[in-house]
Amino acid sequence: MFHMPYPSAVLTRTARYGWLALLAVVFTAGATGCAGLPKDVHRPVSTAITAPESTALGQLVQQRRAAAGGRHPSGFLLLSGAQTAYSSRLALVNAAQKTLDLQYYAIHADASTERLLLGVVDAAQRGVRVRVLLDDFHSTGRDAQVMRLAFVPNIEMRMFNPLTGARGSTLGRMFSAMGDFSRVQQRMHNKLFIADNAMGVTGGRNLGDAYFGNADSGNFVDLDVLAAGPIVQELSRSFDSYWNNERAYPVQSLISKEELDAMRARAQASGSAAHEREPSPAPLEPINAPQGSSVGADQPASPEQLARIWNREPMDLARAEFVWAPAAVLVDKPAKIPPDGTSPPTLPEKLPAKATPLAVVSRGTAGTVAQPAVRTAPSKTEDAALQSAAPSSADRATLEAQTDTVVDGLLHLMGQARSDLLIISPYFVPGPDMKQAFAAARARGVRVRVLTNSLASNDAPIAHAGYARHRPELLAMGVELYEMRSDTAALLTGSLGSTGSSGGGSSAGGTGSSGVGSSRAMLHSKLLIMDGRLLATGSMNLDMRSQLQNTEIALLIRSKALSQAATAPIETALREAAWHVQLNEAGGLVWRAPEGSGLADATTEPDASVPLRLMLRLLGPFAPDHLL
Repeated sequence: MFHMPYPSAVLTRTARYGWLALLAVVFTAGATGCAGLPKDVHRPVSTAITAPESTALGQLVQQRRAAAGGRHPSGFLLLSGAQTAYSSRLALVNAAQKTLDLQYYAIHADASTERLLLGVVDAAQRGVRVRVLLDDFHSTGRDAQVMRLAFVPNIEMRMFNPLTGARGSTLGRMFSAMGDFSRVQQRMHNKLFIADNAMGVTGGRNLGDAYFGNADSGNFVDLDVLAAGPIVQELSRSFDSYWNNERAYPVQSLISKEELDAMRARAQASGSAAHEREPSPAPLEPINAPQGSSVGADQPASPEQLARIWNREPMDLARAEFVWAPAAVLVDKPAKIPPDGTSPPTLPEKLPAKATPLAVVSRGTAGTVAQPAVRTAPSKTEDAALQSAAPSSADRATLEAQTDTVVDGLLHLMGQARSDLLIISPYFVPGPDMKQAFAAARARGVRVRVLTNSLASNDAPIAHAGYARHRPELLAMGVELYEMRSDTAALLTGSLGSTGSSGGGSSAGGTGSSGVGSSRAMLHSKLLIMDGRLLATGSMNLDMRSQLQNTEIALLIRSKALSQAATAPIETALREAAWHVQLNEAGGLVWRAPEGSGLADATTEPDASVPLRLMLRLLGPFAPDHLL
């Protein structure tokens, strides 16, 4: 997903831009069919452990809270630096005693992932129960070798909403699935990394080099949160609901170890081709040092890449400076994606509440948690819980569901903003509901600022078409738009890259922002800060795909400290690392250059190549917003 932004790369590395695959339907639908998914699949039910306080991590949470004098039982640490994000996951893998639960949209087979997964295998061998739930879109080619985890003792792995067809190549597999195009478009975009039901990471990052500053072709600027305490139990409840769902297929029902071996042998046989190399002789076996290769990586890992990854130390969780605050989890239910053979509602009509309920599962405190409910009208309970000035009242409140999706829930919260909305959405394709929410906020006098990718920084630039056609209307209503520069290494080593990180891996308090790969930056953080006191982050984008098609998860934290810690570096990035898009007197667009950049203002998409602009002009008009 981190290759240079050209159409072929976009089609093969990301599920967001399924309209490109739709074009293929025109030419291939008559020649391809759709093999069905396996029937009568055995899915043993399992759930998170019920007594996390009995584990070392659970006890550490209690100790850290007591030492900090935390008034609230759940703690949070922002993870924006690449090294800190990676080191936190290493620490959770090493510290787990009973369970590890991983839920991801994408796990890429490369050097960063290899070290993490070798740690997961080591945990399984010392008796930790491991469950890995992976969306099936990217499990082709070398990335399919990640599924070897399923054949390791004490590890279960399931694929969510699997695609049909061969896994040898992404394009071939997509062509074979064209007969089920609607379901293929709907992906599980949730991201969770949970240890012992006591600590967990959620946010924007998938697993792969580009998410941890280790790719040579470009790295994502991203954000996660390390959560501790009862709120993690609600993250685990979300995981369990997906794990035990009929859309989750055990790997063994989809592919055999022998088939994976054969795929690896074919890749090894073609090792003389460009960008190919012999895979590890014993992938996913415990090792204590880098072996010069990684499990099914797309390209050979350079010595620099290996050094960056293997020199990173696990985070010292005993020194992590958590902020203790009330919080809630918003999560789409798995039913947002219909099972095999069930057609989703015709888009762009709003999905019915009974088909796509939103579960608002917790406020991050001990005690009884309300069962998820569905309403057609907003709940005043949510307003009281997240806006009350009295923390004790907020802690006792239980959030109830009042909207269809995670994005709808965020739009409802935006309707409560009084002064300021600061939004980061890497893929920003606002539908009618979102534009209405922005217009209502502006009518109340709320300042609205949005940072998104520029055409040049977008890893999948066709999404820019959906955003670009809405720019004039958004600017006219007073929304302030900023587009991130693509060649700003500072975003990885400063500003956004150091947002609130502490307790880091390689350095004691560090942001973990040094030692990154390519200087090409691509925005991937998903963040909303409301009135300097409510912070929402997770897997969702503010676009119609997140609203209508993908399943998402978000963590809402009511904390002035966290909100202010996140806001300060974003303010710097808006001034120094982003183009400020404005309307000129003639009604056209002008991009104001970042402060101190020495660049001139631009009247066309800045930093973008002529071929990229041409592609956007030719293909953009045919791209429907809800498929971007």
